[in-house]
Amino acid sequence: MRHADTAPHATQAHQEPTGRGRSPRIFYRFARGADGADQAEVFHHAVMQGAAGHYSREAREAWAAVLPRDGSAWVARHVFYSTLVACCEGRCVGFLELDVAAGRVESLYVWPSLARRGIGANLLVHAERLLVEQGFTGVEIAASLVLADSLEKRGWQRMREEWVERGGQQLQRRLLKKSLAAVET
Repeated sequence: MRHADTAPHATQAHQEPTGRGRSPRIFYRFARGADGADQAEVFHHAVMQGAAGHYSREAREAWAAVLPRDGSAWVARHVFYSTLVACCEGRCVGFLELDVAAGRVESLYVWPSLARRGIGANLLVHAERLLVEQGFTGVEIAASLVLADSLEKRGWQRMREEWVERGGQQLQRRLLKKSLAAVET
């Protein structure tokens, strides 16, 4: 199931103040083709900068090289995943890829300077609602060490630790699951 331009319960969220005394607005919607270039940059910077405290430089370079730093690669993924984006001032600053058929979050990335401000959590809420609407009672994610601890604090349960190979580097991650029975609607 893929929706190009309809909003997942069209929402906006108030975020941290900017230097000019006003707060940027974050809007959540389904991805469009024009978001691909921003997705590529969000992914690259989230891995190279955001994951710096959890993975070696070599591991992050191998991880970042999984997909070309080209928007067309991310647009092509829209065919396979329902992709939700968080937009600020017209730019994608975070995104989540959802494999609706499998009940799994495939990826979740937020621009590093905006991390830990609720953008990823809001993307997850929208994804969980989509899954509930499709009849799912649970969701899974293979979370990097960057994300795993915060998800576990939010009620996700650890199923197991695993290692994935990327460009000759072994990266640790955690397979987590969450019950969707108590999702707010």
